[in-house]
Amino acid sequence: MNYETRVDMSDTEDRVELDENSGPDDTRERRKKMWIVLAIIVGGALIAALLLSGGEEEPVFAPSEDGTAPAVTILAPGAGTLQTTINATGTLAARREMPVGVVGEGGRVVSVPVEPGDWVNAGQVLAVIDRSVQSQQESAQAAQIEVAQADAELAQANLDRAMQLVERGFISQADIDRLTATRDAAVARVQVARAQLGERRARNAQLNIVAPAAGLVLTRNVEPGQVVSPGSGTLFSIARGGEMELLARIGEVELDSVSVGAVGTVMPVGSDEQFSCTVWQKSPVVDEQTRQGTARCAMGYDPALRPGGFASIELASQTVVAPRLPESAIMSDDQGSYVFIVGDDNTVVRRPIEVGMISDEGIVVTSGLDGSERVVLRAGGFLTEGEAVRPVVQTEG
Repeated sequence: MNYETRVDMSDTEDRVELDENSGPDDTRERRKKMWIVLAIIVGGALIAALLLSGGEEEPVFAPSEDGTAPAVTILAPGAGTLQTTINATGTLAARREMPVGVVGEGGRVVSVPVEPGDWVNAGQVLAVIDRSVQSQQESAQAAQIEVAQADAELAQANLDRAMQLVERGFISQADIDRLTATRDAAVARVQVARAQLGERRARNAQLNIVAPAAGLVLTRNVEPGQVVSPGSGTLFSIARGGEMELLARIGEVELDSVSVGAVGTVMPVGSDEQFSCTVWQKSPVVDEQTRQGTARCAMGYDPALRPGGFASIELASQTVVAPRLPESAIMSDDQGSYVFIVGDDNTVVRRPIEVGMISDEGIVVTSGLDGSERVVLRAGGFLTEGEAVRPVVQTEG
């Protein structure tokens, strides 16, 4: 809108002429005031023009020439192959943590030759238990074998002499049977003594606490002088083979797109190093509160990986073929997410959809569209299903 402001200068000029006899200072002062008045009038006219013509928003719909159907921008998104990544966080842990406790009868701890962070081999002694009493018991059992062996030899000798006398008729067959039974019992006692000695030696061998497999010592909960028993609980924990893993917490929707064997990059907090990992297991359970599941990502041993630490992960998800739409095209209500598409008769139809990954290129539509539909890009919230529109095609990008 144009406005014209006319200023009558004649009166002002007359007043200037009438004051010709005034001094030069008075004349300059009057001219200065005159220009100030002109600037105020022009500025006011411009402000009024801006107020009357500005503040108008571009209409959501561009009405058609006959004023019957609004114009809407549409796009046929098509379908493309998408390789997306998932960013998540989680906690570092030992992939296979082995708790180690007292296997034998326990006793007083003499020494603990390992510390957390040490690498141990299978069978390596972790804690030495005092065995002074058990050693004396072992010696006693060895002596019992000698006693039983002597008894067995005596019984055998008695039986041999009786066999010589039975031929002469001095000893009956009943005496022979009794001596034979005595000999057999003595031999059996020898075997029992030997078994008891073997048991004692096996118990003594279990007194020391040893590593069940090679790995990294994570924790140590025993000190020299401490008395331990089978009820003492876990004294050491070992990461078998030093293998670590990241327990990545991932949303239930994104978890479905992660496949076992997927490769990711782990970045521990406080470290600039990056480590490659592989998803070897997905949790079959989703937390009811957070709606997240756990993806277990295996890694090899490295001193920079500390169980219990926090880390982030960038994980490659599976490749999908799906259309993508801008956020402005997708709406949602109590029934879920949906879009408006324009049919062949140029009427609006509501189409329910399911959304997936969100990226800079748009939101992936996992179901509900095949990419050939004409989707309303903007102002869908102002449309009603069945309404006639005038579609204006916009190419993707």
